[in-house]
Amino acid sequence: MFTDVVELTVSSGKGGQGCVSFRREKFVVNGGPNGGDGGKGGDIWFKCDNNTHTLSHFQKKMHIKADNGAQGESSNMTGKSGLKKVIIVPPGTQIIDMDTDEVVFDMLKDGQEELFISGGRGGLGNTHFKSSTNQRPTYAQPGEKGETRRVKLDLKLIADVGLVGFPNVGKSTLISTVSNARPEIANYEFTTLTPKLGQVNIGDFESFIMADIPGIIGGAHEGKGLGIEFLRHIERTQILLFMVDLASYRDLREQIDTLKAEVSAFSDKLGSSKYAIALTRTDAVSQDELSDLVNSFFEIVGVKASKNSELGFDEKIPYFIQDNADETLCYDRTIPYFVTAISSATNKNIEPLKHALFNLVQTNRLYSK
Repeated sequence: MFTDVVELTVSSGKGGQGCVSFRREKFVVNGGPNGGDGGKGGDIWFKCDNNTHTLSHFQKKMHIKADNGAQGESSNMTGKSGLKKVIIVPPGTQIIDMDTDEVVFDMLKDGQEELFISGGRGGLGNTHFKSSTNQRPTYAQPGEKGETRRVKLDLKLIADVGLVGFPNVGKSTLISTVSNARPEIANYEFTTLTPKLGQVNIGDFESFIMADIPGIIGGAHEGKGLGIEFLRHIERTQILLFMVDLASYRDLREQIDTLKAEVSAFSDKLGSSKYAIALTRTDAVSQDELSDLVNSFFEIVGVKASKNSELGFDEKIPYFIQDNADETLCYDRTIPYFVTAISSATNKNIEPLKHALFNLVQTNRLYSK
């Protein structure tokens, strides 16, 4: 089961109580107090682990506690400290304090560890309270109580490119074609019910991460369909690939206008992201009809077909790509970085699409440094 939001109560350990003890040995006169200190309570830590991809393992663990410190012992022996509790979360998890709504930690890198709550201090044993006027102290400190806090774990996937489109537009087919992801694919809407991540390899040493989310419909930002629940999974992505179905009963203008409006309504930051457009299912229309549809779409988004491209797009199908965008590191965000028509079923323009997206991802990484 894919779970991306859970609420937990976490408690650090209580410090151990100090010991009241006196030295009693043969031939040792008036040995004095020798009660040891209590052990420190266990801490609460969060750790990011690439081998974890969901929060479902927290479903039955609503209260997580660290161990308490052990009581001090005689002979000035300190009690054992409580073991720390390490909470494992997948990359992209935000740790949110439910009382303040503050994002305390953003767990992004594998191996990242963060101390959330310290355990209580152990109490002092009676040996600390001896003095010239009190040579036989009969009291010790109790351990300090641990701290309890309520937190929300909010998983937002980390990807370079996020796929956005209406249901059954071919997002799952594309990500299964270009990456190692294997989502369910069927001929009905809302086949994808949970987000999927896939690694797209470019050659032997280069790659980028692509995210597929359930289809978006009009009113998704108000809770219609499944879009509102999963749009936040592409909130971290700085590049969006809008997918528009050439063979859909929906008008081309309606598709792109609705998708852009829903993304912008959900998040201003997401709405201002760099984006490209893939026109899908070229195999479902004739060659003559395809050219007319693509050219009419260019008019809708306000671009003109490009004559040359080093990315290898099929010359028989009109396409558009921003000139010199890679060299200048500048993008006109009012228009797409590129527009091309593809078919995942026949692999039409799939390889050029991968390289065009990788060029945009690479440039964006360089520009973000």
